Amino acid sequence: MTEAATVRRSRITPEREAELYGAVLDLLREVGYDALTMDAVAARTRTSKATLYRLWGGKAELVVRAMRHHKPLRLADLNTGSLRGDLHALASRHDDCQMEQDSALIRGLAMAAHGNPDLLKALREYLVEPEREELRSVLRRAVDRGEIRADNPAAEYVMHMMIGAFAARTIIDELPPTQAFLTSYIDAVVLPALGA
Repeated sequence: MTEAATVRRSRITPEREAELYGAVLDLLREVGYDALTMDAVAARTRTSKATLYRLWGGKAELVVRAMRHHKPLRLADLNTGSLRGDLHALASRHDDCQMEQDSALIRGLAMAAHGNPDLLKALREYLVEPEREELRSVLRRAVDRGEIRADNPAAEYVMHMMIGAFAARTIIDELPPTQAFLTSYIDAVVLPALGA
């Protein structure tokens, strides 16, 4: 499915694709997932609705691919030489303002995914699974360097911990996630759980 999607999009330039994704995220922030329509995306980007469906198949895939494109640095590309450094680099991928916007988007998408199997599938396929695999690469490097044990049961829950901290910060503390919060969370919770 991913190869087919890449072939479909190969007809537009990377710059145009980035422009489309930016418009989708802007609309998502303005109206939320449920109120976002392909008509609105088409109007905002001066693209035909037929073209959007041909290139992305539907709203769920378009939205999640826009979120994925928005993440400029892959976790697997992080290699600072230490697990702590890699996780801190992950936490500092975006500035605090961008993290606040991302947190709002993720909360909105998570709520919408509960009632929309297409969105849930797209979130898992294009956002969750690639992130999970990249995080596993970071953890494998930490095992290879001798920083953590290969059989540490907490390794399977690092993604849950990170997403939980990111999403729950607003709910529990009524504050947006920040780089300082996430790096202190990594040091206080994630690394001790891993025995690092």
